[in-house]
Amino acid sequence: MSTLDYRILLIGGICILAIVAALFAPPIAQDLNYHLFSDTHTYFGIPHFWNTVSNAPFLLVGAYGLYKLTHNKLNVAVELHAALYIFYTGVFFVGLGSGYYHLNPNNVTLVWDRLPMTIGFMALFCVVIAEYIAVKPAKALLAPLILGGIASVAYWYITETNQQGDLRPYALVQFLPMLVIPLILLTYKHPFNHAKGYWWLITCYGAAKLLEHFDPQIHGLLGFMSGHALKHVIAALGIGLFTQHLITRITIDQTE
Repeated sequence: MSTLDYRILLIGGICILAIVAALFAPPIAQDLNYHLFSDTHTYFGIPHFWNTVSNAPFLLVGAYGLYKLTHNKLNVAVELHAALYIFYTGVFFVGLGSGYYHLNPNNVTLVWDRLPMTIGFMALFCVVIAEYIAVKPAKALLAPLILGGIASVAYWYITETNQQGDLRPYALVQFLPMLVIPLILLTYKHPFNHAKGYWWLITCYGAAKLLEHFDPQIHGLLGFMSGHALKHVIAALGIGLFTQHLITRITIDQTE
């Protein structure tokens, strides 16, 4: 059995274990306290001002990525263009959806925050699979994974409206790729001179989750901006650094 087969088994095993664990775990309802962010100030007539306007960087990096992709400024294979178009479109709509949610945080508006986010996660996952493992399975997985991401949000919302909220599928969609992607980066070779962009993206994602967790503490420390608003900025920064990586990286055979 080849090394490739062992890696596929490892990654597939982790995915299967995560899915089985989610199936046997009790349903996870949305905690309504999630909507109670520490910063509720209104400025210039905009409710929850900083949590709302801090989504603007998503619009910028999403549009920037789409522009560069359209003008062939990203060093990526043509086969990846569809997934990257979906990824950057998802990022752009995260800016709109999350901004809309933060104007009036509740379960209904949260749908429009989570929907483009899941689309972005699934498209990015396929990009990593294509670049590090193989293009063909990545292309085959793109539509099913994106539909699965959309279904996870729809399932959560339907169960929530029936007073039986269940976030388990959505949690898998958000966190499983962030567990598997670093494993892929560490165990597979890539055809470029470095993979810094992916690691910056993962690092910024982790930092964003910490900022989200310590939202009130950071708000108390800074006084004018909360951890949740900074979460948006740092997450968008990670996407921007990833995009610059796609622009500046060089294929190994070009460096020889």
